[in-house]
Formats: sequence, structure tokens, C-alpha cells
Amino acid sequence: MTIVKSIAAKISMVLLGLVMTSSIALASHSALTSNGSKLARDAKKQIGVTTSYDPTYRKIDFPRGDVPIESGVCTDVVIRAYRLQNIDLQQLVNHDMKKNWAKYPKIWGLTQPDKNIDHRRVPNLEVFFAEHGESLSKTDIESFKAGDIVTWRLPKSNLPHMGIVSNKRTAEGTPLIVHNIGRGTQQENILFAFPIKGHYRY
Repeated sequence: MTIVKSIAAKISMVLLGLVMTSSIALASHSALTSNGSKLARDAKKQIGVTTSYDPTYRKIDFPRGDVPIESGVCTDVVIRAYRLQNIDLQQLVNHDMKKNWAKYPKIWGLTQPDKNIDHRRVPNLEVFFAEHGESLSKTDIESFKAGDIVTWRLPKSNLPHMGIVSNKRTAEGTPLIVHNIGRGTQQENILFAFPIKGHYRY
């Protein structure tokens, strides 16, 4: 009887440990959820600071690596805004690509993740946000909330582009977008200027 009680006690401890581990994992996941309004405000802090566009490949620190703040590409607007909420897309995307390599695009000829550039590529972030965030309507204007991520394909070139929905709207009610398409970080009315590829909330 004593042996049976001992085994039962051990089983109970194991089950309790599993429940606690699951709870911690869930808490950690929800801790990574961003505040949309704050994300929009944090993105706008880059206006007048990031004043140019530079797609040059650079080796950067890991984690929390960045290119010089005065420059960058469209994805850097998103990456820097999330970092102000202690969410490091560089590290998150790198870890996810290591676990789910097959889900990510292979259009750059890579055979393994590259922590310097993977998180700075729109198609990779589209996969990450679709897998770990919410995919939302691309046509319902009311579904676009501050802090949402929008991706486009630019006409003629079909190049991918990305921006963050601002907490400001036009007089007609169209949400403005914080993005860098070549002149540094700007807040502009371009939500429906190009074909929308994705609309995410993370």
C-alpha cells in the first residue's frame, strides 16, 4: 500500500509539473502579444529619425541586431516598433525558421536560416505573422486597426512592401500607414494604393 501511494504521489507531481509548464508556455506566448496603439505610436517615433532607404545586406548582432537607425528598409520600421515592446522579430523568426524551414520561401537560394537578413524580408515575415498571429480581411476598411501589419506587392515590379497601420485616419476614414518605401519612415495614405497581399495582427 505504501508503494502504491508513493507511485500515485509521483504521478501527481509529474502531472502537476506538466500543467505548470503548459501554463508558463501560454503565459509566455500571450506576453509576446503587442499593444496595437502603442505599436503604431512606436512606429511613428521613427519619422524624422530614419530618413533614407538602404537595402544593403549587412552582418548585424544577434539577438536585437539592427542596421544604422538613420536608414533601413520597410521591414525595419516593423522590427524597430516591435522591439520597443520587447518583441525581437530577429530572434523569433530565426528560431521559427530553424524549426519550420519547409514553410518559408526559398527564393533567395539559402539552405539554412541567416540571422542577419531573414527577419528583414517581407515574405518571411508574412509566413511568421500568418502562423503566429491573426490573418485578417484585406478589403474591409473597418478591420484595419492601429498596429496591424499590412503587406503589398508593388505594381510592375511585384516587389513586396510592408507597413504598420497608424492610429490616425484620413478625413474619409482610411487608416494611414507608417512605412519606408524609399524616403525614410513616413506616415502616408497608401493603404489601398497597391494590391494588398496580407493583413496581420500580432
